[in-house]
Amino acid sequence: MKDQTEIAALMADIGARARAAAAELAIVDAATKRAALEAAADAVWAGRAEIMTANARDLEHGRDKGLSEAMMDRLALDEVRIKGIVDGLRAVAAQDDPVGEVLAEWDRPTGLHIRRVRTPLGVVGVIYESRPNVTADAGALCVKSGNAVILRGGSESFHSSGAIHACLVAGLRAAGLPEDAIQLVPTRDRAAVQEMLTMTDTIDVIIPRGGKGLVGLVQREARVPVFAHLEGIVHIYLDAAADPAKALRVVLNAKTRRTGICGAAECLLIHRDIFETIGQGVIRALIEAGVEVRADAGLQGIAGTVAATEEDWGREYLDSIIAAKVVGSIDDAIAHIRRYGSNHTDCIVTEDDAAAARFFARLDSAILMRNASTQFADGGEFGMGAEIGIATGKMHARGPVGAAQLTSFKYLVEGDGAIRA
Repeated sequence: MKDQTEIAALMADIGARARAAAAELAIVDAATKRAALEAAADAVWAGRAEIMTANARDLEHGRDKGLSEAMMDRLALDEVRIKGIVDGLRAVAAQDDPVGEVLAEWDRPTGLHIRRVRTPLGVVGVIYESRPNVTADAGALCVKSGNAVILRGGSESFHSSGAIHACLVAGLRAAGLPEDAIQLVPTRDRAAVQEMLTMTDTIDVIIPRGGKGLVGLVQREARVPVFAHLEGIVHIYLDAAADPAKALRVVLNAKTRRTGICGAAECLLIHRDIFETIGQGVIRALIEAGVEVRADAGLQGIAGTVAATEEDWGREYLDSIIAAKVVGSIDDAIAHIRRYGSNHTDCIVTEDDAAAARFFARLDSAILMRNASTQFADGGEFGMGAEIGIATGKMHARGPVGAAQLTSFKYLVEGDGAIRA
């Protein structure tokens, strides 16, 4: 372990190099950035054997640390997931370049012509746990949006992230871009995180991606602005007008496809009018799929359920567990979500347009869905190619943070000798 002075010097150097790279990257043309990302995708695929070897070391480390099954799933890479990383890089490469986009344009009676255009944020710091694919997603989105990025991966994914990072740097090199545009903090020492949180001279925004402990730490201690969500306490409400087949399909996918992601459903609310016709069948299907259902009094008559406690409402399990409750009305469901939700993603299953409109209008989650699995709460599924995280705050970025969300804007004002009276 390095001492604090060494870590501070290391991070100051990384920050200075990132700031210099950001100044160059901000004015790079779209074709060059695209070429860098396509070359990085080629490098990832060509180096997949080395990446999986590095990942095997991380998995062994994770087992020794006693990581949960869900966390091990987040950490694991195979050829299919590496192909997903490659596809994500190519998708980001193919997107329209957001930098320089004219957001608005108008003329003033004074003779001024004013344009509001997208501009990079500068240097983005990303602090993340377990999932090594974040290395590629964050690196790609920052390059696309003209930002330099400092990546601090979790200790669990140290070797996997390093192998992927090497491929990203190869892409930068192939396109003639500064290699310091994507830097990976080369230490597991947690003091590096503390340094990043205070690097106001060189980092413009911090994005934490991980569990409640990590995100809470960043939100409490960062002096740099933060895009984050603390938890993904995701609700699905089965309305009185829910379609039975859609309800079953959506709930099962939302809970069981991947239990360890922030878009996984954690609480099921069932309108009392469909409890017997739809609700019981959905609950039984969840149990048959291996999900532990922690049920309120209205559902405990179903064999295999476990009695819910107050602690089960507003809890992010990230596991094969779901809380379930019968509600008397859509307004009761909305009230429950307002009280226990985290403003991440919430879904209504209904064929009633008015009910859907009420749900959408009266909740303020970053993502609201109708008749669709909450596992779609993902930048790639939104057509962003990838995401750097999901922001639940109300300032600047909200929902999946893609390339466009990693930009700010500036005003370009032109006149013809105009003066102010």
